[in-house]
Amino acid sequence: MTDFHTGLNKNPANYQPLTPIDFIIRSAQVYPDKTAIIYDDLNANNLTQTWQQTFIRCRQLADGLRKLGIDKNDTVAVMMPNIPAMIECAFGAPMSGGVLCTLNTRLDINALTFCLQHAEAKVLILDSEFAEHAEIITETFPDLMIIHVTDDAIEVERFGQMTYEELIASSDSLDNWERPTDEWDAIALNYTSGTTGTPKGVVYHHRGAALNAVSNILDWDMPKHPVYLWTLPLFHCNGWCFPWSIAERAGVNVCLRKIDADLILQMIAKYQVTHYCAAPVVHNMIAGGKPEYKAAISHKVKGWVAGAPPSETMLTQMEEMDFAITHTYGLTEVYGPVTICAEQEEWGQLTIAERAQKKSRQGVTSHLMTGFEVFKQGTTEPVKDDGEEMGELALRGNMVMKGYLKSRKATEAAFANGWFRTGDLGVKYPDGYIKIMDRLKDIIISGGENISSIEVENVLYKMEAIQSCAVVAAPHDKWGEVPIAFIEIHEGSTLQRDTVIEHCRQHLPRFKVPKHIIFAEIPKTSTGKVQKFELRQAAKSLAHETSKVTHQSE
Repeated sequence: MTDFHTGLNKNPANYQPLTPIDFIIRSAQVYPDKTAIIYDDLNANNLTQTWQQTFIRCRQLADGLRKLGIDKNDTVAVMMPNIPAMIECAFGAPMSGGVLCTLNTRLDINALTFCLQHAEAKVLILDSEFAEHAEIITETFPDLMIIHVTDDAIEVERFGQMTYEELIASSDSLDNWERPTDEWDAIALNYTSGTTGTPKGVVYHHRGAALNAVSNILDWDMPKHPVYLWTLPLFHCNGWCFPWSIAERAGVNVCLRKIDADLILQMIAKYQVTHYCAAPVVHNMIAGGKPEYKAAISHKVKGWVAGAPPSETMLTQMEEMDFAITHTYGLTEVYGPVTICAEQEEWGQLTIAERAQKKSRQGVTSHLMTGFEVFKQGTTEPVKDDGEEMGELALRGNMVMKGYLKSRKATEAAFANGWFRTGDLGVKYPDGYIKIMDRLKDIIISGGENISSIEVENVLYKMEAIQSCAVVAAPHDKWGEVPIAFIEIHEGSTLQRDTVIEHCRQHLPRFKVPKHIIFAEIPKTSTGKVQKFELRQAAKSLAHETSKVTHQSE
């Protein structure tokens, strides 16, 4: 047997840690004058920035953060919409040695403070749009350094210790930054939406971030210098790793502070946008935009949709606009999309309805993902590939998280038997494509955001009149799914729908508030477990009704 090990060790000449930081270095060197960022809202803001300028600012950001005391494994939290500073933070924060924690801009103050405390954040870069949180955060975390991000779109009183531009200007060195010494080092911390009511801190490593960024490029056959429109929240799985993908391709990041169908269509036409990603609700908004703005688009546009499968109606509208939409699947724990419904050439000969059925599947593994399987629950035995036998979806590969921060038990459970268990139920077809059929965790996906039914139920149970409740998903044309609450009240008690809605609004972000309240006896098993299957069927029936739900206690 030949010895392929002795004297053939890893050394700095033949092994360097994978990191997406290298992507911006290369683009700045090879394409310094190519446009990297555009920020144009057709009103207050109009910025264009090259890759060389962006690389300089990222190094300044890294130096500024280090001067504030950020060191290896310190958490740098950011809460911003899709503006240029978010692109810069995707590189500048890890270049400082810190770990980037992008916070959901829809979080209420309670969830926000939980994340900041759990992450032990040392710096919070906060946009003017969320100025209402600044005072409470300052009182709660007196040692937290708050950086105020400003632009011409929003006028608020100054808060925090300095502005973002002052932080950039504080730098006096372009060399005070670093690559990771180990590709297993953490690059980002992302919080789930709380599948059991409490968010989990998902830790990403440099290796996974780099590989997922490249996998995106391969899955999409993305050429050099694409023009990417930021319709996908940059806080969500680090924008599914696309800040790093676009840097690798020396593409253009077209930033958007808010989602507006007319503005999106105008940006696509004005800047010849080639790629974008979004939840079904955004695709539907684009498809329903003004005819004159749609007519101004004369080039091919590619879009990825995640969350609910693309509907026949949406696909038809998009194809009429010459938009090619592809369905992807992923979770926070796997850096975003790790499977794709790879289209076959023969699908082009199918009817729209037949093609929609094919595209509704979660598909096959991404190029750089190792395994995607459906196992019989509690085993590592695959289900039959007959499209009928259901099992739990499982993933494995280099694009799986390091684990859950400060939760060894949850991490070990997630990686049992060498696979990451998604908690989703699905089937496998003879052609190897996989499709989700149900969700073990009862997660509701509304507008691309996860809503924990347990979290909403816990809020409802704070009302004394409620004896039992259950929250399930109902299909919705715009949002994909919306939460609906079934409530059983104590005998002799009374409760009004508006009272319940107002109570939820006081304790939950607006998108998590149930859209309908149904007062009824809740079906349970002999052991007292709520039979949510029956409630889901009732919710589907409700979704077909056009009138508002009326109710009264029984």
